[in-house]
Amino acid sequence: MALKKNDGEINANKRLDEILDVAKKHKVISVLTSSSKRKKSQDGEDEEIDLSGLREAMEELGPAFIKLGQLLASRPDMIGPEIAEDLKKLRDNTPVTPFDQMREVVETELGKPLEDIYSEFDETPLGSASIGQVYKATLKETGQEVAVKIQKPGIYDIIVADVKILVNLAGKADKYITKTRTYNLPAIMKEFERSIFKELNYMEEVMNIQKVTNNFKEDENIYIPQAFRDYSTSKVITMELVDGYEIADLFDNQIEGIDNKEIAKIGVQSFLKQILLDGFFHADPHPGNMFVTKDGKVAYIDWGMVGVITEEFRGNLAQMILILLSGDSKKLINQLIYMKLITPEQNTEEFQEDVEDLLNKYLGVDLDQMDGIFESLMNVMIKHNIILPREFVMIGRGFILLEDTGSRLDPQFNLTTELEKFAKKMISQKFSVGNIASGGLNYIVEIEHLLKDLPDKLNSTLNKLEDGNLEVKLKHGGLDDLKNMISLSLILAALIVGTALVLAATIVAQAFYKTTAGIPLDYVYIIALLGFIISLIIGIYIVFKYLRN
Repeated sequence: MALKKNDGEINANKRLDEILDVAKKHKVISVLTSSSKRKKSQDGEDEEIDLSGLREAMEELGPAFIKLGQLLASRPDMIGPEIAEDLKKLRDNTPVTPFDQMREVVETELGKPLEDIYSEFDETPLGSASIGQVYKATLKETGQEVAVKIQKPGIYDIIVADVKILVNLAGKADKYITKTRTYNLPAIMKEFERSIFKELNYMEEVMNIQKVTNNFKEDENIYIPQAFRDYSTSKVITMELVDGYEIADLFDNQIEGIDNKEIAKIGVQSFLKQILLDGFFHADPHPGNMFVTKDGKVAYIDWGMVGVITEEFRGNLAQMILILLSGDSKKLINQLIYMKLITPEQNTEEFQEDVEDLLNKYLGVDLDQMDGIFESLMNVMIKHNIILPREFVMIGRGFILLEDTGSRLDPQFNLTTELEKFAKKMISQKFSVGNIASGGLNYIVEIEHLLKDLPDKLNSTLNKLEDGNLEVKLKHGGLDDLKNMISLSLILAALIVGTALVLAATIVAQAFYKTTAGIPLDYVYIIALLGFIISLIIGIYIVFKYLRN
């Protein structure tokens, strides 16, 4: 056991040395440790650092780094638009694994010889990536043509080791290299670790396919390839083979029987349904993951990575979209704060001006001229170093991809019209009688829980009070205004009570006397009444002022 542990430590150290050597070779370390993100050119002006070395280093270091690079390419809010743009050129150029090794994985996972499961199996992969390879085959039991995705042998262990090293490096860099704190490396690695291990477990994709199939069961325009659970494991997926065309085949090309405009419309409606109505959506709807069947249906493939958002977030997102399209900058910023996309501290004067400038750009234009408005808002937020939630970035990226794909299928394509329609539909669902009743029931349940817990909490608080262990923290804020309000209220209360007493005493005295200290009681009554009325008016004014504030 000790030898294995030592061997593992030696291998880990060897891999770490490898990573550092490649990082030095491509000048990545010098970029990270540079005292400035920019360097000066000979004429003294700022010149951008060449970041292509980071991309090349990731390509050379293999699967875990390629996947990390692909994640970073979608997170300009974390690493900046320049690095993200460069990483979009990242190539998944890992070599094809020989078929005999891939066969071994299938037979080990499914527990049978390949020929007992598939009557035909093309040994040349349809596609190869860093984690797995896809093959065309025919199921022996049914004769159905299928696509078989197989995880490369040993890739899981390689990625586990590399992720462990990356997490460790990110923590140390954030602690000791001041400049890297700008990129929030620990947060990046936390997100990467979560996403990569979901992608490595192919059964996650099987469950995702089943869920999205159910969501689109009544939509005749969408086709989700079936996954065969009996022939799928954490390292192998067998699913229907899509008989049709890649979306990219339709760009600048008209195929008989396929209406490009209709495909663009179906594509955007299906994606907006996933986001705003279902809360479960494809994380990467690029043209390579979207097909068109020969009968004109849109098919999504590769459900390894998905986004999930709550009903509350969907409702808030729909409201944000409608406010964005209405052009009201103050309401938009308030909505962003309410959704916790930005903090009150980030709502600076400069940020407000940039949001206002953005909306003024679209002021007065029709919806069909508002393409790119969501992307522009995200760019403003990125400019102000606002780190956005993962799902929000995925949604934004999805809109950008759909906008690009749609416009290449149909020059008159417009995303914002559909966006407004689906946002209104989500809002109407949010405030439907059923949802309001359901929400009311939830509040009743919460109140019931509160009432049940209240006696225990009161006993706990009283026990602490008896033992002298109760701590009270007070925060000073606006005490001067409060002090003035209390003083004025006390004076006013005294006046009202005093004049009321005098008024009451005068009424009683009138039954027995005509004067008080030589003053006719009628005059005393009038003076007391006036004092009471004036005090009452001042009191109403104070209450009104308080409520208005």
